[in-house]
Amino acid sequence: QVQLVESGGGLVQPGGSLRLSCAASGSISSIVAMGWYRQAPGEQRDLVANIAQGGSTNYADSVKGRFTISRDNSKNTVYLQMNSLKPEDTARYYCNVRRIRAGLTSTYWGQGTQVTVSS
Repeated sequence: QVQLVESGGGLVQPGGSLRLSCAASGSISSIVAMGWYRQAPGEQRDLVANIAQGGSTNYADSVKGRFTISRDNSKNTVYLQMNSLKPEDTARYYCNVRRIRAGLTSTYWGQGTQVTVSS
């Protein structure tokens, strides 16, 4: 099992910044990717950004140029730096981890952290 602890969410004004963190613990060997998803009420959970073990990244079009994902493999932690926040960024943000062992792929989710962008 992999446990994920997210932090950094909160209330911020439009144009402001937040930095989300997600620390993985437990059976953390063979983690191949970590990422962030978000879900607003009444909407599906969508990919925000992800990063592979080797450092390659992928971003949703809506956040390109504003958000940056990074990873510290030695700490098993993934970060999401969010700048120029907009009201439409308001959502619950979930950390995701993918692990491969013995040819089997497992995915794990954090409990989520709320991000609210409002004046």
